[in-house]
Amino acid sequence: MATSARPANGALALSEMREFASFTKGTQRYIRRSLDVGLGRRDAVKRWSRDIAEAASIRAQDRVYRRIGHIRENIPDDCGLDTMEPLMMPLITMSAFDLGQDRLSCFASYRFLYERLISASVRPWLPAAFCAAAALPHLHPARRRILLQSISEAAATAPGWSNREPMFLPDWVEKVDVPVAG
Repeated sequence: MATSARPANGALALSEMREFASFTKGTQRYIRRSLDVGLGRRDAVKRWSRDIAEAASIRAQDRVYRRIGHIRENIPDDCGLDTMEPLMMPLITMSAFDLGQDRLSCFASYRFLYERLISASVRPWLPAAFCAAAALPHLHPARRRILLQSISEAAATAPGWSNREPMFLPDWVEKVDVPVAG
């Protein structure tokens, strides 16, 4: 039984890698930066800022991402209206920040990031948070249209969601000079 789990996990990880590779380089960079900020993997300002404005953006992102622990603790087991409020307001606020950075170009890239930042258990709540954040007036109307059109009907109306945690967690890979065999 254990042998059949390994290929399935490998195939899933490969599928997630392909999905990540389908995003633009700017989106990939933002996802890696966001994971560094949200998961506290390393000094994100030192690693990712190219100028003063980007350093300020990363610091603001760090302040917004302080909600992640609260969000994780408040993911409800059911979809009752009385249990969703502690989750949805901080999730929408965090989503609005990320969509306002203009680096997540579609629901797929948003979902990819948030499944890894928060956990697989947030999946049922992502379409609603994405749509709410994408419809907020801080985004240009053309940008709102693009974002809202990026969520498929299947994603918006899914009857159920997998609780399998993501297998692939993108990380920065330093460029290494490889000696040429000769």
